[in-house]
Amino acid sequence: MGARFIVFEGGEGAGKSTQARLLAERLGAELTREPGGSPLGEHLRSLLLEHRLGPLDPRAELLLVAAARAQHVAERIRPALAAGRSVVCDRFSGSTLAYQGYGRGLPLAQVEAVCRVASDGLVADLTILLDVPLEVAASRRAGARDRIEAEDPHFHRRVAAGFHALAAGDPDRWAVIDGTGDPGAVHARVLALLAARFEEVA
Repeated sequence: MGARFIVFEGGEGAGKSTQARLLAERLGAELTREPGGSPLGEHLRSLLLEHRLGPLDPRAELLLVAAARAQHVAERIRPALAAGRSVVCDRFSGSTLAYQGYGRGLPLAQVEAVCRVASDGLVADLTILLDVPLEVAASRRAGARDRIEAEDPHFHRRVAAGFHALAAGDPDRWAVIDGTGDPGAVHARVLALLAARFEEVA
């Protein structure tokens, strides 16, 4: 298939990292993640997920995510796509809208505006939402230590509802995949989706 920008989204414990890795290996694509993807982004990621810093204002959280994305797009994603290489990313703008918008309660219009600046207008060709029941996701992240994973169940419910609202509002660019079962079965669903969506065998 031609160079594509494909993003995996979902809540904590949805299996995004595993599925992103499997797909990148299958496609020979650049594998990356957010927050992160660059030296600056990885440093900001450590700040965002650190418990010991204490409460983080939602606006500060949003702007740290945005700074990491701006560098990530400039340093990793756009250069790979320009070179004709597909990029598979674990999280992108959808996570910002779901977590900082729906989860934290920041106005969606403001979050969307920040996302546009941070991504320099870049949008994914396909965003795959891995749908996992909240109780399954909670069991997968049992004993979690980072600041976001440790948020209360109400927060994770708001985030999950946000992801589904985003997917329903943009069906041309989003698709929802059942994320339950073993990783191989989920990967097969992802490949079937790509074959149908792009009319090419992944």
